[in-house]
Amino acid sequence: MTKEFHIKNMVCDRCIKILRLELEQQDIAVKQIELGRAEVELNAEEDTKIVKRIVENNGFELIEDADTILVEDIKIELIKLLKNLPLTFSGTLSDYLASRVNQDYTKLSKLFSYNEKITIEKYFIKLKIEKVKELIQTKEYNFTEISQLLDYSNSGHLSNQFKSETGMSLTNYKALKQNFRNSLDQII
Repeated sequence: MTKEFHIKNMVCDRCIKILRLELEQQDIAVKQIELGRAEVELNAEEDTKIVKRIVENNGFELIEDADTILVEDIKIELIKLLKNLPLTFSGTLSDYLASRVNQDYTKLSKLFSYNEKITIEKYFIKLKIEKVKELIQTKEYNFTEISQLLDYSNSGHLSNQFKSETGMSLTNYKALKQNFRNSLDQII
């Protein structure tokens, strides 16, 4: 029997890799796995318990509630959006999300804010700031290039938003030469 599981807190390719590996080590055939979802072939009722144990042992959570699944879908779409730089999408963020999850943005916005106690826009800013930290650490780009990659109107806007979110300037953060990044599943 094929079953789809919705999984909370999957934020990167390593999450996919580790779940696939551990499921396959338990002889559970993975038909498809992506951020937030795994479709597996179950041979016995006990397999569901094995999937749940593997998911939870790796810091994830199985979710069944439709609203929670939708909120997780929003987070995943935003994370995927920041994966490929430069950041490009036509229209507004609200239009982008509405088309990606096939829902009215007003509904998405209310649902996300109610469940996460933060707006989608503020959550996206937090994700972008974590991406800025990552880009600073790679030392491949200067601040102007980072602002362009993340679609800021200018480096001053990025600088102000970074300071507002982290309490320190871009230059001060870069000078620390330490990893003060937050895990994407711990943003909120």
